[in-house]
Amino acid sequence: MVPAITVEDPLTLPAVQADPGLRFRRVERIVDAIQTYEGEGFPVRRPFPGLERTVADPFILLDQMGEVQYGVGEAKGAPDHPHRGFETVTYMIDGEFVHRDSTGGGGVIANGDTQWMTAGAGIVHSEMPPDRLIRSGGRFHGVQLWVNLPAAQKWSPPRYQDIAAKSVTLVRSHDGGALVRVIAGDLAGHPGPGVTQTPITYAHVTLLPGSRLELPWRPDFNALVYALGGAGSVGIEGAPLRSGQLAVFGPGEALRIDGGPRQDERSGNFDVLLLGGRPIGEPVVQYGPFVMNTREEILQAIADYQAGRMGSIPATHFGAGPKDAA
Repeated sequence: MVPAITVEDPLTLPAVQADPGLRFRRVERIVDAIQTYEGEGFPVRRPFPGLERTVADPFILLDQMGEVQYGVGEAKGAPDHPHRGFETVTYMIDGEFVHRDSTGGGGVIANGDTQWMTAGAGIVHSEMPPDRLIRSGGRFHGVQLWVNLPAAQKWSPPRYQDIAAKSVTLVRSHDGGALVRVIAGDLAGHPGPGVTQTPITYAHVTLLPGSRLELPWRPDFNALVYALGGAGSVGIEGAPLRSGQLAVFGPGEALRIDGGPRQDERSGNFDVLLLGGRPIGEPVVQYGPFVMNTREEILQAIADYQAGRMGSIPATHFGAGPKDAA
């Protein structure tokens, strides 16, 4: 795995460390991701849904897209489709995706960039490979996370954030063996650039073989760690975790993650996603790309989309820079 963004000397970065006396969380279960296909047929590994809603709340879905090496003409994406009632977060680790939406928002996300789209009351968008990737082939590896919105915010205007890789907050473990990229939320007093409607923390961590990361974690947040590549262990008890597995933590005030002493040649390091948020605790009714609170709201979403009330993607679209859509 090629890290999305890195530094030559992690010791130049601020360090995060769990204070003595904090209660470390234990692992309640390990979940194996299912392998499936999305959009036009690109491969994904999906650890949830599949969990009980209350365990992942406020998160709805997590897809690891790829890691795949496309040949000429093989690259695939997700053509025009609607969303309502939540946020989609697309984080590209390696490769490129082109986002377009019905508000005129969008852009190219590549190599450590994040596209944060608040669907809110309704939006139509597409996520497609650029023409050059289709023509020449190349690597494709990213993550898409769906973050639920509380009922009071499900009807908010759609909004788009373009988070460049260079704007991600970088911190390290005490010994410098772990590099943490904070994309959104706050980690030990270090806020990421992503503006979230639902209180969450979202980070990508790379651990060198044999390294350890201990960090404080908000006690009112749940805690999930998903292994993107490599192998290691998590929790105070050192539960083994490998690529394609999700660890669900119990209550506590701190997290521990260890990079395994030996990694395969392809991975090299132990790469994980850190996820946590304050549970919303409201009823969830999901039908495909719509996440609402009642069946009646789902039926309304379907009717609104079919009637064109969520708009359509303009033929003439965005420039290359970030754009917020209101």
